[in-house]
Amino acid sequence: MTGPVDDSVIAVYQQHGSSWAKLRDDHLVEGSWLDRFCDLLRGDATVLDIGCGSGIPIARELIRRGLNVTGLDGAPTMLALFERNLPGAPVHLGDMRELSLGRRFAGLLAWDSFFHLSPGDQRAMFPRFAAHAAPGAALMFTSGTSEGIAIGQLEGAPLYHGSLDAGEYLGLLNATGFDVVDHVEDDPTCGSRTVWLARRRG
Repeated sequence: MTGPVDDSVIAVYQQHGSSWAKLRDDHLVEGSWLDRFCDLLRGDATVLDIGCGSGIPIARELIRRGLNVTGLDGAPTMLALFERNLPGAPVHLGDMRELSLGRRFAGLLAWDSFFHLSPGDQRAMFPRFAAHAAPGAALMFTSGTSEGIAIGQLEGAPLYHGSLDAGEYLGLLNATGFDVVDHVEDDPTCGSRTVWLARRRG
């Protein structure tokens, strides 16, 4: 279930993960969206951080708020940084396209990670989200604004980004049992990210 485009993303983060962590630093630009995400959760809820990276700043902030965070990342470099930064927090090495942890969480987060998948692999992720979401679970992810691909860079290495259009995301969320709570395109309050926040029915 892996492809060359998406595997190249893991390879870039494996090679340049330490540089990414320094560039990302600990500025919590997504704080207002984390507020909205956490408003849907109990104080001690379980959260799966899909594409967790180094754990800073997002997983660290969720843990500070009393949530029980489990990380998942496909690059061993990022996994090592997560373990160093958040000792004791569970984290798994794995490709999100093969996500199969056999348990459900009260919150699922795929911030600045889900959009590294190809459009086809993004479509296939929604049943996986549903399989890991408890009734009433929150799901938050970032995407592009229209269907297509864009190539960024990290330390000079090409970094793939893919997206569907808003209508298809809405359809996929609905078909897998999620209702949209909020959606903002190019949100100026968090670095012009396009953010989706949804909740599992039931």
